[in-house]
Amino acid sequence: MLCSPSIFTDCRASSAFMLRTACAFIHFVIRTHVHKKSTHVNRHAHLTDSTAVSWSRWLAVIALGISAFAIVTTELAPIGLLSPLAADFGQTEARAGLIVTAYAWVAAIIALLSATCLGRLPRKPLLVVLMVILALSSLTAAQGSQFITLLMARMVGALAHGVFWTIIGATAAQLVPARRLGLASSIIFGGVSAASVVGIPLANLLTQFSGWRTAFMAIAALSLLTALIIAFTVPHVPPAPSLGIKALLQVLRHRTLVALYAVTAGAITAHFAAFTYIEPALSQLLNMPPTTVSGLLLIFGLAGIAGNVISGRLMDRYLKRLVTLALAVIALCLIALSALPIRGMIMPLALLLVGWGMGIAIVFVGLQTWVLRLAGDAAMPASALHVAIFNAAIGAGALLGGIVITGFGIAGMMVIMAVVVMLSALCVMRLK
Repeated sequence: MLCSPSIFTDCRASSAFMLRTACAFIHFVIRTHVHKKSTHVNRHAHLTDSTAVSWSRWLAVIALGISAFAIVTTELAPIGLLSPLAADFGQTEARAGLIVTAYAWVAAIIALLSATCLGRLPRKPLLVVLMVILALSSLTAAQGSQFITLLMARMVGALAHGVFWTIIGATAAQLVPARRLGLASSIIFGGVSAASVVGIPLANLLTQFSGWRTAFMAIAALSLLTALIIAFTVPHVPPAPSLGIKALLQVLRHRTLVALYAVTAGAITAHFAAFTYIEPALSQLLNMPPTTVSGLLLIFGLAGIAGNVISGRLMDRYLKRLVTLALAVIALCLIALSALPIRGMIMPLALLLVGWGMGIAIVFVGLQTWVLRLAGDAAMPASALHVAIFNAAIGAGALLGGIVITGFGIAGMMVIMAVVVMLSALCVMRLK
């Protein structure tokens, strides 16, 4: 898709306006934070000791869910844009996929570094700044005339992404009592599922009608809007003490946490190895037309939202059982998709995608909640390690899926990943 000079002009004009707005907004948030800091400290202390949570705190949790929606849309939207991106820059789709794989790996590294460097920064201004950085990253990507510009802009966004997921879990833990942490996590990860249902398909739709640059501009606007929502809904949250390498090593001495990290690495790598190639699996392996594939992917995303609802209701009481069952269901669905004679049969495919979508949403929420529960006061370093492993697994999964497909085909890849997920379920069963 070739872009006319007028499109570049519009992009630059919009970018200049959004840049000025972003700078003014950051200045406003910092001034407001300093002015109200002492008032919010007392309110936070009252919340921590209380078993009840005011509606304003749940509004703040919802704001964090919206921010999760924005940041996951930013991360994964290019999956649906690879073909036009590759064509525009004269790259192969595999090379264009670096903007997803490299993004995930940079985010993983930054998650670890941020846990040791950013502990004393106040949470609310930091979250706002991160969303503004994400917006500027997408703006720069929208204007890129060379592939390297697009790739570097994405790497800047990955910096914000890594820091965001490091602090989001600990922030939620400071907003609600421990007994409501499962519900808070399900709300935040509801943003992840919503990104699959709305964010990624909408970015693809904008690309079809107006080009991928418009999609990136829309993502930038979404990030700025999210920064505004955070500024007006999230209260002051005291920063955690500064962490060092010792804090991370201390977490790694916790045998159950290490086991959960291993489960995260295996299950998330296997999921994204299969999910990255779900479109060719449905269209080529299972003979679904493009319009039907879009509908099936929507069903997958809606099932993820349903999984979040289930998590919110049951996670605080049946954490281990729910995660184990979810992993087993995912494994069975992957095997069925690759082995059963359901080529061209919409209803069985839809049911299997529902199981997979609900299962992975429950796994996302469950593993995050479990880590935060076990970590206690070490929520920040424990969350940083979890985020690093999670994002590294996303990048590894996308890469590993392509390698396995080369040797065993799409069906063989799905069977292998199902085995990995089932092994993860067995590991969870052995945890106390």
